[in-house]
Amino acid sequence: MARNLSLNSIPEGWEYNLLDKFADRRSGHTPSRSFENYWNGGIKWISLADSYRLDKGYIHETDNEISEEGIKNSSAELHPAGTVVLSRDAGIGKSAVMAVPMAVSQHFIAWRCDNNQKLNSWFLYNWLQLNKTEFERQAVGSTIKTIGLPYFKKLKIAVPPYVEQKKISQILYTWDKAISTTEKLLKNSQKQKQALMQQILTGKKRLLDDNEVLFRGDWELFEVGKLIKESRIPSVNNDPSKRLTVRLNFKGIEHRDFRGTESPDSTAHFVRSSGQFIYGKQNIHKGAFGIIPEEFDGFETSQDLPAFDFTGKCTSSWLMYYFSQELFFKNLENKMSGTGSKRLNPNLLYKVKIPVPTIKEQQKIGKVLSAADQTIRVLQQKLDHLKKEKKALMQQLLTGKCRVKIDS
Repeated sequence: MARNLSLNSIPEGWEYNLLDKFADRRSGHTPSRSFENYWNGGIKWISLADSYRLDKGYIHETDNEISEEGIKNSSAELHPAGTVVLSRDAGIGKSAVMAVPMAVSQHFIAWRCDNNQKLNSWFLYNWLQLNKTEFERQAVGSTIKTIGLPYFKKLKIAVPPYVEQKKISQILYTWDKAISTTEKLLKNSQKQKQALMQQILTGKKRLLDDNEVLFRGDWELFEVGKLIKESRIPSVNNDPSKRLTVRLNFKGIEHRDFRGTESPDSTAHFVRSSGQFIYGKQNIHKGAFGIIPEEFDGFETSQDLPAFDFTGKCTSSWLMYYFSQELFFKNLENKMSGTGSKRLNPNLLYKVKIPVPTIKEQQKIGKVLSAADQTIRVLQQKLDHLKKEKKALMQQLLTGKCRVKIDS
């Protein structure tokens, strides 16, 4: 039966002690780069280059490998599968469980669990995940932050009986499996959308209109300056509380917090309207553009965030999807000019030529890609929800606030 416990109490039947009492703590090393025979010998070696592989449960692969000679002639060790690793330098607090025997660099701590009586690897992994923020807080250093080895010698953990550890790990695994499945579905949907964009935004694949007739006819080549025109309505109130900013990587347009140290009228500002296309002159090649939503109608930006009205030759959704092609918006960097901080001024953007279908075909393209976006949004929301629920469950199970029922 589940039992809620006091935040500061150690649950009945649990043992609170040094982590070293439950698992064999080891560190790592980097073999000398001066000897080629120490490297590329088939022994997977976890280094800071593998930071992106952590926090995903098992770690199966590594960017680098060392050899048996590298092991023999350094302080590196070959750890068995099931060993739990934690990064104490860059990517502080990230952790994983070795899927196969591996070695680690000196930037990692490794714990070998017996997975029998004292400590379950997956219980420890989830406990490290739960306490990741605390590990990040413990890091010190002026340039490169790290957690010193003495900290881990004093690290304590509250551990339930092994059968309870295993049960907790099994419960959390079901959530990990659901999260992993949703992540794969999300990634697959994103890839499918990208492939679809490459086909229908270039005319390689034509869609059916509302009458189930294939769109035909060549697309007309237009300069961007024929599709949009800059809006420059000067601000009368110059209200610092109504400023906008455009975030990178298509993360939207949002309200810009006014910093008290800046002068409200240090530069000219212009009134923007909902439905206008807007981009950051310095960052358009990094995905800093979008369409102003209704909630920001009447807000302002400086001339570094120009806004544009549509001339009627294209729809806003179609233009956004066209600009969202990675090859296209990154290539806009080649059009940027200026000394020091380069910018893409409107007169340079205007000269870029793009193939434009009819309005009806644009609308159909927008509708198809919008449906793909909706699928991605639903999966992202599901993923966020699963992660939030798992975190809440971890806080209950890994602290003993909620006890699991153990089958006799």
